[in-house]
Amino acid sequence: MKNEVDKRGGECSLGRTEVIRNRKQVQRLFIDIVKSAEYEILLIFPTVNSFLREQRLGVISLLKYGMIERRVNIRILTPINNDVLKIFQGIVEEIGVQAQKNFEIRAVDFTYEASAVNTVTIIIVDKKTSLVIEKLDDSKENFIDAIGLATYSNSKPTVLSYISIFESLWNQMKLYEELRKHSKMQQEFINIAAHELRTPAQSLLGYAQLAKANPHYIEKQAESFIDVMYRNSFRIHKLIKDILDVTRIESQTLNLNKTKFNLKDLMINAIEDTRTKLVLRNSSNKVEVEYKSVNDIEGEAVNYSDNIFVHADRDRIMQVISNLLDNALKFTPQGLLSVVISRPKEYKEGQEEDNEEEVVVSVEDTGSGIDPEIFPKLFTKFASKSFSGTGLGLYISKSIIEAHGGKIWAKNNNGQGKSGATFCFSLPLAT
Repeated sequence: MKNEVDKRGGECSLGRTEVIRNRKQVQRLFIDIVKSAEYEILLIFPTVNSFLREQRLGVISLLKYGMIERRVNIRILTPINNDVLKIFQGIVEEIGVQAQKNFEIRAVDFTYEASAVNTVTIIIVDKKTSLVIEKLDDSKENFIDAIGLATYSNSKPTVLSYISIFESLWNQMKLYEELRKHSKMQQEFINIAAHELRTPAQSLLGYAQLAKANPHYIEKQAESFIDVMYRNSFRIHKLIKDILDVTRIESQTLNLNKTKFNLKDLMINAIEDTRTKLVLRNSSNKVEVEYKSVNDIEGEAVNYSDNIFVHADRDRIMQVISNLLDNALKFTPQGLLSVVISRPKEYKEGQEEDNEEEVVVSVEDTGSGIDPEIFPKLFTKFASKSFSGTGLGLYISKSIIEAHGGKIWAKNNNGQGKSGATFCFSLPLAT
């Protein structure tokens, strides 16, 4: 049968298209055409059952072998359930990291998305040959019992038409998946924003109604009323700013107003603002906030000035450090927050600075640390398990730092009796 495939796939100016009625011949041809692949297989399964039948037939094992041994690129469109998902996960684990680059799957529901091809299995090999197998009875477990006739072709126009169908569905599913994710995130964003807005808005409304109903009582309680209204107004203001920032980041219109400034001064100002917030909020957090120089950490004199200049958007960097400090306070009811600025150890006084030199800012706390469930998605949108906040602060901070050409990362302070977490970001030094 292999020779038959080779003859049909050989040099031919027009090629040929043949209808095959013998089911056993279709089965042998299906297996042989998979074995013949040298660099690419495109495969469409119309149903979950058709995929599972081909898996029992050994086709999926042959695909796996082709990826590992010949680095064949494989793309599959198929409906997916838990059984199919487990099979794919097993393939990914077996084929290795290198071969995974050659393997892509997209889920599709042909009931709604592509009724024209929901009754056939289509395989295209090396853009030269195609095999289209009719599905007659999807309830059958055996491949031969489930199929009807098949159409084999090595005619270029015919093969190209099936490639066009595959690529159209592939791109359609990619777009559908992106729209689905976007719609899901948009709904999550609306739900979280509405929830975060509801609490301060109701508080403001309640106090305004109380003031209107009993103005004399309000005169006696003016200070506490103003304090509550200020805190809730501040929450609404911050949420609106976060929403606008996310919109700018998503639309790639986040503009930076870069100037040269002393990073140490900015950090000290941020620390003073945090201390002031603790006082204004009458916070129950028994937390000290301090600035540490490299001298404090390494225990030795450093050979450069404590004034470290960067060329960046001062307000945006202030926003990042404030986000990190606020985040640390949420999970540190008592203890210490330390802000540290450090430079590369290989830096020497008098060394000519270049664009590759950077400064690292660290915010270390002694709180509960980063939840293991949150850690993998820490800097993505809505990654939060706290009872307040939208989970947007770290996402916005990451986008701001990366827009400056820096990096941001985090770790738990494990070992040596330490607790809490440390968040760090790097920025290029001013030249």
